Amino acid sequence: MNIAILGAGMVGRAMALDLAKKHQVTSFDINEHNLSELKGKNPAIHTHNANLQDYASYETMLRPFDLVVTAVPGFMGFHTLEAVIRAGKSVADISFFPENALDLDGLAKEKGVTVITDCGVAPGMSNYIIGRYNQAMTVKAFEIYVGGLPEVRKKPFEYKAPFSPVDVIEEYTRPARLMENGHIVTRQALSEREWMNFKGLGTLEAFNTDGLRSLLFTMPHIRNQKEKTLRYPGHADLIIALRESGFFSHNPVVVKGQTVVPIDFTSQVLFDEWKLGDEEHELTVMKVVVHGEDQGRSRSVEYSLLDRYDPATKISSMSRTTGYTCTASAELILQGLFREKGVFPPELVGNHAECFGFVTDYLGERGVHWKKKEFIGSAETIVKE
Repeated sequence: MNIAILGAGMVGRAMALDLAKKHQVTSFDINEHNLSELKGKNPAIHTHNANLQDYASYETMLRPFDLVVTAVPGFMGFHTLEAVIRAGKSVADISFFPENALDLDGLAKEKGVTVITDCGVAPGMSNYIIGRYNQAMTVKAFEIYVGGLPEVRKKPFEYKAPFSPVDVIEEYTRPARLMENGHIVTRQALSEREWMNFKGLGTLEAFNTDGLRSLLFTMPHIRNQKEKTLRYPGHADLIIALRESGFFSHNPVVVKGQTVVPIDFTSQVLFDEWKLGDEEHELTVMKVVVHGEDQGRSRSVEYSLLDRYDPATKISSMSRTTGYTCTASAELILQGLFREKGVFPPELVGNHAECFGFVTDYLGERGVHWKKKEFIGSAETIVKE
């Protein structure tokens, strides 16, 4: 198959390398450094320097391809996805834009294409899990905890980002939506902190972020839903101090006669502070817990993940856990395992047991191993792990 990947950042490159094992891949990006780095790792991958914000060019640019994978920055993700659909191409998307992808469902059906969106790690794998168990039991609540962290804890932030600081700051400033007792409620980002212990890591702090996205609308019958971001303890206090002091403001200020937008200045400073080195060791930690009933008995299912940088392939954990979930989703479409037309977040794909099993097997083959526990009846009875 002939696949186009839009975006050759850290995750986009990992996906290109993965899909190129079986398919012909062309990677598009405006950043020549990203493209040359990818080409150096696999010369068989075609690269093309392109302005991906030139949406009018998509119909011609994408004509030769059987499938498109989108991995562009969030601020251009919705328009990119819309342009791909208008070009009549099925797509797996991890751009994580703030707009509602389901608004494009009608267009995708009109064009007769299949779109799996938000198919990274969270949102993404968490949604696959919830969709699967929404079919297998009566789900009453779920919690998602997820974080990408450096292995070396460098003060003050003890954090590194595999993508732009602007996207991270957006996560820290956008109000967080949760489902409580069947109602969507809003909390301030970084609020309602709790401390959790993870084997092999110790104590981490968890706080509200706006990560539920489509689940609030596709699973409204699940009356209690929350997602929290995980960081090393103390990180949230530093971010709150910056936020409350105006460092994330979009309102220009004048400094010595020069107009400065605070968030632009802050992002530039944090770019170096948070930049993840090409071979820097980092990890992804995650837990998804689903609560409900099955045949009159209480049932809880817990999936957990602790994944680390792979020194053999020199691919970051966040690129692996995010990118390989997306390439698995692409294969679902390519292999005809998921054929429905329209826009589908992963929970509407994971409800098919065959699709869910394919994704978990695909990740396991690439060294991304999810561990599962089930509790039926008494919380102390572990029936499967």
